[in-house]
Amino acid sequence: MTTLKDTLGGNLRQYGIVGALGVIVVLFQILTDGKLLLPNNVASLIQQNAYVMILALGMIIVIIAGHIDLSAGSVVGFVGAFVAVLMREQSWPWWLAIVGAIVIGMLVGAWQGFWVAYVGVPAFIVTLAGWLAFRGLAILILGGKTIASFPQEFVAISNKSIANFLGWLGGSRDTVTIVLGAVVVAALILSQLRARRTLRKHELHVEPVSGLLIKLVLFSLLIGYFTFVLAGSRGGTPIVLIIIGALVVTYSFITQKTVFGRNVYAMGGNLQAAILSGVNTKRMNFMIFVNMGMLAAIAGIVTTSKAGAASALAGQGYELDAIASCFIGGTSVYGGIGRVSGVIVGALIMGVLNMGLSIIGTDPAWQQVIKGLVLLAAVAFDLVNKRRSGALVR
Repeated sequence: MTTLKDTLGGNLRQYGIVGALGVIVVLFQILTDGKLLLPNNVASLIQQNAYVMILALGMIIVIIAGHIDLSAGSVVGFVGAFVAVLMREQSWPWWLAIVGAIVIGMLVGAWQGFWVAYVGVPAFIVTLAGWLAFRGLAILILGGKTIASFPQEFVAISNKSIANFLGWLGGSRDTVTIVLGAVVVAALILSQLRARRTLRKHELHVEPVSGLLIKLVLFSLLIGYFTFVLAGSRGGTPIVLIIIGALVVTYSFITQKTVFGRNVYAMGGNLQAAILSGVNTKRMNFMIFVNMGMLAAIAGIVTTSKAGAASALAGQGYELDAIASCFIGGTSVYGGIGRVSGVIVGALIMGVLNMGLSIIGTDPAWQQVIKGLVLLAAVAFDLVNKRRSGALVR
């Protein structure tokens, strides 16, 4: 007899995360009298939570490999201060300042990766030191002041949308956004069919056709609805959404289709087995933190662009949002398990909670309490499932 688990190809946890997001969205749509999914609010949800998604893409690799990074928020503030100084005080062109900031972020990652990989200091300690050090450097760079008045092109990264050069569909919907949504749906269907064909070619297990159809229909409808709502916003597709989309595609490929990605999962699943298999764990750990530094730099650029100013306090607590997004999205606290798609859903859950609670006027202190309880519930659910399956013995 075919079970629900068989039909869904064993991906019940991933569907459960998406279902949880749907329940939360519906709940806050009711509690806010329909305000949550107003087109401009949906666009704001993306722009305000872009930093979480970007940081989470790096954090998931760190956590899968068995580490943690507590310095990401401080690096965001440090890089934001750095790029602001380059543009305002050193008169660098905005695009060159961005390149310089990304290089600095990679150097920060290399510094932390050196201590973790080649000296053997636990990542918790290294990044805790980084949390303190880079926050201090941000304060020193800015000298206690706030730097603002950036070039329009830089501010547009997080605050503007793609130019509507195709006109308006039905007089109120951005045609560019509709086209982009259709492209995403088509790409999703083609990628799933290609993956299924590849598995069959190598005589590997494939999910039932019914499961594939359910998945494709479900996600196509979700993307279609999101596209329709976003197309009605003030500007259409935010520029930062394109950046996030490109990063999601890139890191989905890296984690699932490359030797680097397979080695990350191998290290997190069984470090000693990975070493015996010939994985250069020192080099891998070094590169993992270089990558985290680069993504923290991108998040710093996006954050500074969104605020239109650089402050030494920028990025406070961002690392906690990224870590929470990973765990809520199904990444295992013990490493070795996690998916980019789950992390993005986790980040959206955090974003919807933030926006929904703000709209209904919840006290910020209670917002923190609720988010903390959601994180605890997600991790507890993961551990209970592992114990039931026998994958975890404690």
